[in-house]
Amino acid sequence: MIKVDKNKCIGCSLCVSICEEVFEMDKDGKSKVKSQKDLPCVKQAIDSCPVEAISE
Repeated sequence: MIKVDKNKCIGCSLCVSICEEVFEMDKDGKSKVKSQKDLPCVKQAIDSCPVEAISE
């Protein structure tokens, strides 16, 4: 299950630009998971998050 730790997320939106099928920005300016799709871009988003806020 893909998760975003809202306490760690800084709202850089890198995950959205990498994998918009799975991530979107919430009204609070933080990333959120919109779909639990098992796509290769999820791993890339996890690896690219500067504050390691995404996990699976």
